[in-house]
Amino acid sequence: MIHADTPTWRRATLALCLGSMLVFINLYAPQPLLPMLREAYGASTLMIGLVMSLATLTLALSLLVYGPLSDAIGRGAIMKVSLAAVGLATLLIAFVPGLESLLAARVLQGLALGGLPAVAIAWMGDEFSPQAMTRAVGLYIAANTLGGIGGRILGGVIGEWQGVQASFVSVAVVTLAGTMLFWWLLPAARSFKPQPFRVSGAVQQMRSHLGNPWLWPAYLIGGLNFLVFINQYSYMTFRLAESPFLLGPRWLGLLFLTYLGGTLGSTLSARVVARLGAPGTMLLGIGIVSVGLGVTLVESLSVIVLALMVSAFGFFLCHATASGWVGRQAKTGRGSASALYLVFYYLGASLGPLWLEPFWLWQGWTGVIGASWCVLAVTGWLSWRLCRRQRQEEARNIAVATSGSH
Repeated sequence: MIHADTPTWRRATLALCLGSMLVFINLYAPQPLLPMLREAYGASTLMIGLVMSLATLTLALSLLVYGPLSDAIGRGAIMKVSLAAVGLATLLIAFVPGLESLLAARVLQGLALGGLPAVAIAWMGDEFSPQAMTRAVGLYIAANTLGGIGGRILGGVIGEWQGVQASFVSVAVVTLAGTMLFWWLLPAARSFKPQPFRVSGAVQQMRSHLGNPWLWPAYLIGGLNFLVFINQYSYMTFRLAESPFLLGPRWLGLLFLTYLGGTLGSTLSARVVARLGAPGTMLLGIGIVSVGLGVTLVESLSVIVLALMVSAFGFFLCHATASGWVGRQAKTGRGSASALYLVFYYLGASLGPLWLEPFWLWQGWTGVIGASWCVLAVTGWLSWRLCRRQRQEEARNIAVATSGSH
């Protein structure tokens, strides 16, 4: 196993963090452009929101294939080929003629985007020692946030300066160059043990994960939290593009610097887990998200920015913990277990507008906050339930150890 702070660990972690950044640069580059695209195509907020939700939906569905497939053929090749396909898909998006073509290209891009996130944590589970994996997962999730920031800033700044097409071309060039570096950095797998791929076996493994009382709550926590978190930014761009703020795409892209709060949260997650345990850390993160969302109701841009940073810290603290929890609790089929977590995660993102849009039309941003709190109440309860279950399990283990010593 690869141990923390060794040269191989640093090289592998750097490669996976780079790959993670490339995925999220491509996924989120269009987000600050949504008001511009809505105006260009004369579409509703729900229709133009499909630019984001269709990509996350097809990404989620692709994970159902990549995860089990990686358990059979290995993780590295899937990550390498899918990243190259992402860059080519983004180049295609730059030259599509209309909204329908743009949405179709985003569907194709979403299918390619799933290759790396489906198997990266499973690759770590195969190759890293437990301590090395815990540290690497925190850094990997931090790279997610940096990719999200970079994609939105790159998309927004170049989109306002040179137009939407130039924005996508720039992202494609960055992606293809980064993919070549990823191919060079990623070490060959040494501990992977292939499992024969059978559809019936993959379905049975998925059912086993869904029936695992340690896993399914984490799946729901990840998906429902992301439903709230990612879509708050989409609706916030619409809010801040209107009076009294009137921000353009460049400034809306810079708004996503608030993700740096998430970078800090995911980086610190291992330390917090060491003190509170994983379920307790998830519960803390959800509480922080709830507070941050409430503060965004203040009609002050500086306060909104600070509140979004707090919300990002809480969300990624919880997300890094939940994804690492899944990787540790899955004793077999880690690839499919991690992929299933991300299926829920991205399905939440893609289905979020269906839940939030009626509240946006009814009460604007206040309605979005109220609907989000309802969802966070559910994930908070699930986290508390995991806390209680873990305490009961620890108490049973202590009782068994005590009785055995007598």
